[in-house]
Amino acid sequence: MKLKTIALKSTKDELPLVPMGDLVTFPHMVVPFFAGKPSSVNAIETAMSKDRMLLLIPCTDDTLKRGEGCPDFGTSAKILQMLKLPDGSLRILAEGKERAHISKIISKRDYYSAHCEPVEEDRQLNAEITALMNTVLDIFKRFSKNKKKIPQDTINAIEHAEYPDKLIDLIAPHSGIRTEKKIELLGIQEAGKRLEQLAIFLESENEVLNIQNRISTKVKKRMERNQREYFLNEQLKEINRELGKDTDDSNGASELLRKLKSRKPPQEILQKAEKECSRLEKLQPMSPESGVLRTYLEWLADLPWDEKSQDNKDIEIAASILDEDHYNMKKPKERILDFIAVRQLNPKLKGPILCFVGPPGTGKTSLGKSVARALNRNFVRISLGGVRDEAEIRGHRKTYVGALPGKIIQAMKKADTRNPVFLLDEIDKINSDFRGDPASALLEVLDPEQNSSFTDHYLEVPYDLSEVMFITTANSTHSIPHPLLDRMEVIEVPGYTDIEKVAIATNFIIPKQLKENGLDWADVRFTDQGILGLIHSYTMESGVRNLEREVSSIIRKIARQAVKDGFTEIEKRSEPFAMTVDENSLSGYLGKEKFVKDLRYKEMKPGLAHGLAWTEMGGTLLPVEVASFSGSGELILTGSLGDVMKESARTALSFLKANRACLGLPQDFQKEIDIHIHVPEGAIPKDGPSAGITLTAALYSLFKKTPLLQGFAMTGEITLTGRILPIGGVKEKVLAAYRNEMTDVILPEQNKKDLEDIPEEVQEKTRFHFLSSAIEGLKLLFPDLVFDDNTNAEENSA
Repeated sequence: MKLKTIALKSTKDELPLVPMGDLVTFPHMVVPFFAGKPSSVNAIETAMSKDRMLLLIPCTDDTLKRGEGCPDFGTSAKILQMLKLPDGSLRILAEGKERAHISKIISKRDYYSAHCEPVEEDRQLNAEITALMNTVLDIFKRFSKNKKKIPQDTINAIEHAEYPDKLIDLIAPHSGIRTEKKIELLGIQEAGKRLEQLAIFLESENEVLNIQNRISTKVKKRMERNQREYFLNEQLKEINRELGKDTDDSNGASELLRKLKSRKPPQEILQKAEKECSRLEKLQPMSPESGVLRTYLEWLADLPWDEKSQDNKDIEIAASILDEDHYNMKKPKERILDFIAVRQLNPKLKGPILCFVGPPGTGKTSLGKSVARALNRNFVRISLGGVRDEAEIRGHRKTYVGALPGKIIQAMKKADTRNPVFLLDEIDKINSDFRGDPASALLEVLDPEQNSSFTDHYLEVPYDLSEVMFITTANSTHSIPHPLLDRMEVIEVPGYTDIEKVAIATNFIIPKQLKENGLDWADVRFTDQGILGLIHSYTMESGVRNLEREVSSIIRKIARQAVKDGFTEIEKRSEPFAMTVDENSLSGYLGKEKFVKDLRYKEMKPGLAHGLAWTEMGGTLLPVEVASFSGSGELILTGSLGDVMKESARTALSFLKANRACLGLPQDFQKEIDIHIHVPEGAIPKDGPSAGITLTAALYSLFKKTPLLQGFAMTGEITLTGRILPIGGVKEKVLAAYRNEMTDVILPEQNKKDLEDIPEEVQEKTRFHFLSSAIEGLKLLFPDLVFDDNTNAEENSA
């Protein structure tokens, strides 16, 4: 049954209307407000002249004027008190009576009124309504505990509310929910829906208050902890003063200064530290600048200013350590032994700046560790690959947030001595961008005349790097800036021959992998032919990195077989476990062959020749093919050739044209044909002048329709006058010829000195031909052809 709680006091259904802005008035709510606008003042005066009844709605005066956006519900209220102020405005105290539905708003001459009818409240208390009322009441109790600003009289009135409409109307004004949600509550007619919506709104407010309370509690605890620390520090100072102690060192400045003095730094650094310590003592311990200064002084105190490791002076012991760790590498080892010898004669000798250059996997980085062990020095390493920011070398100014010294000073702190072996890995991989050029920052580090006073941006004081032995590694010197390269002593670390790889695998790699995979107790053997099969069919490199990877893969499979056969950790030595790996068993462990030998022509035909090329992975065979067909004398070049190599091809053709009489070529031999020169494996870029003699031989072979002698590989730059100029990468190129079973190698005369770098076993199985002119080479390659030495060819080639 629906009952009307309070009837409108006016005999009519029209009441003066007062807009309340964002204030939503509910029944049973006593609300004070000011009325200053003429329409509101006139409406109130009209109500006072009648029965003091008003209609209060939550909207603005501007909304009423527009006639749009006004809510459909308001609250009828009775004026309890009115006070007229000197400026003409009114101070009103009104009490909400009941909700009213607005059917029409009327704009009169000097105020607004509204046709409205009261909302009939449903006060039937069934089980569902009672449960909802209890739920809302429980949520409100939790809300009032969190809010702590609701008067106790209001809480008591809410707890004793008998009907749902009164419970809602008492809670809503004190709930803290937003205006639009209050308007929504005002307009819902069914009691159950009103209770549900109020419960949802209150629960949301509870969640927000809980989060705010948690944050406030944390902030309060933090403030209390900081205040507690401050009071304790102050008390500690007073206690120390009473005891007559001068340990007023809350910032730790005195302790840091004592630690720095124990390191025996230069006087300049000590003066700087004392100045910074005096500043630190004047600062509050919790101030940001105090933390910056303390970190700076800790870095100064942690650096090795005077600590040095005692060098090993025994050359024989150093040599045995180097030989124990690495096979061959004569040049780097001799340079280290020279340094040890000279150091004994001149103890003040500055540390050398060495640059190990060679293909990947040849042991450059591990050689640096071995050098440190041979010299009895500490070893530190930083990788320069991908470094773009100059600040990574020199550090940031300490005023920046989170500033640190550069990699050089960080590594010196890690070394803990002032004379370590310092490895700068992959120096050819550094880059530069808008943040600076790291290579330029390294100029001071790697200059023996300057690095005695290296200044890091963070430290702001010089640091002596003159006793550090710097070793850099690179795969190629082409990308290293010349000023930086000029400061380093370049030592080539060439690729290994097959025989050297077999020795390295037998003496170093296989024992190491057996130990790492838990089979050092077993009788596992690799035959020499098996290792050669690994080298030729499963790796393609100048170093031994992939060889070690493949050996490790085989040994892991052998370890799995040993476990399957019952050789567990406890039982593994109860009976012998033997396994031999030969060339026939490789496919069973590693699958099909991964690599084939370089492209080599089994049968030599006119227009074919074998050149030699250098790559960062070592040497390789460079086949050249030349074909001709009817045309207009055009030269076609394909195979991803660079500009220098294209010029070499044109130079070779011009040389043949200029010396056609001497070489037995007819006049205008190229006039009615096009020539196509192709270097296979076109996806791989190729460049450089060293293919000149190869291109000349291939072209001459085509024109004479005569194939070259079988088994010849060649390299050398050619000039227009037919001279053969020296080239680089001789060892790698000769090893490539040897690997591909070439019996004869043609080299420039001036490269004869490089023969000492070629291993003896390669020299024994290869015939070398050192030539100074292209005509000598053609005579060697085409012994059955007749050359006319009486022509002016000699004049052309003079």
